Amino acid sequence: MKLNLHDARTATSIGRWLGAAIVVCFVTGVISHYVQLPPDWLAGALPSRPSWGYRFTQGLHVASGIAAIPLLLAKLWTVYPRLFIWPPLRSVRHALERASVAVLVGAAIFQLFSGLLNTAQWYPWPFSFVPVHFAVAWLLLGALVLHLAVKYPEIKAHWGKRSPGTLELPVAEGPDRRSLLTGVAAAVGAVTLTTVGQSFTPLKRFDLLAPRHPDHGEQGLPVNRTAAAARVTDVSAADWRLTVLGKYSYELTLDELAAMPQHTVTLPIACVEGWSKSADWTGVRVRDLLERAGARPGSAVRVVSLERRGSYRVMEMGGGYTDDPLTLLALRLGGRTLSPDHGYPARIIAPNRPGVLQTKWVTRMEAM
Repeated sequence: MKLNLHDARTATSIGRWLGAAIVVCFVTGVISHYVQLPPDWLAGALPSRPSWGYRFTQGLHVASGIAAIPLLLAKLWTVYPRLFIWPPLRSVRHALERASVAVLVGAAIFQLFSGLLNTAQWYPWPFSFVPVHFAVAWLLLGALVLHLAVKYPEIKAHWGKRSPGTLELPVAEGPDRRSLLTGVAAAVGAVTLTTVGQSFTPLKRFDLLAPRHPDHGEQGLPVNRTAAAARVTDVSAADWRLTVLGKYSYELTLDELAAMPQHTVTLPIACVEGWSKSADWTGVRVRDLLERAGARPGSAVRVVSLERRGSYRVMEMGGGYTDDPLTLLALRLGGRTLSPDHGYPARIIAPNRPGVLQTKWVTRMEAM
């Protein structure tokens, strides 16, 4: 006699873990989306502190999404015999359950595996990843809430350590639930340990499966978009100018910018793909540049890159960031002049911001 592991109690046990991972992934994903693409009513209210905030939430987003993959596969394994029961629809409640399951499974598979491909910057689909991923996240949440509501009686009955009418068999008589759950936990631990080091640098030595290692890249920092990809490899220091537009607009050469008071801050680059690393940046405070242009304290700014194409060649930053003394137009990284791939001759570095908004190859700033 063998213990049936395709039962409600096993499904509930794994479902608790999977539900927690999905909720964490959803909440941190919403935070990421609104920090990256804030609506007008939120843009000026986004906080710049804690400086490591986006690094933490986005690292947790990617880590929980990756951890959810083995949990989803295990959950589907426990329930798959019931996906093919006959007749397929027995009542209105059963129809709602089946509909919620279909949407839930489809949305979960799409979200987790498209998100995984995004960490590797591989997009084998014709649509824009960010808006679709965000929209399907809400669809997934709705399907999950409906599924929990429909299945609540069964979940409640099997939530505890011992469920009514269940009999635990000795391990020797067949595969037991504890062994299965231990194996699933080990799989979750393994994929987390071998990927989370891309953002949680104390574990970077175990970063075997993540597409980025925090120490690999020019000047000890990874690069997503190179100068060659952006077609800004021929920037001349003699010809480059920074234009700052405001009440008293002005231009600066690179030498003039370097002659201004320089400040060094330690801030992370935290990318939406999940990797992050702190570094020492040196440059001119953005608020000093805006003040010289006659902008009011806390003014927003529009930053324009030399990059001619790309979704983020123009970036807007609210007053919470521009007024923060940690926000720099950086000229140096780790004590050395920025390399072309890191944004030479000048780039933005600000606290609690996604890497895509740390604009490189800056040529113009407009006080708003």
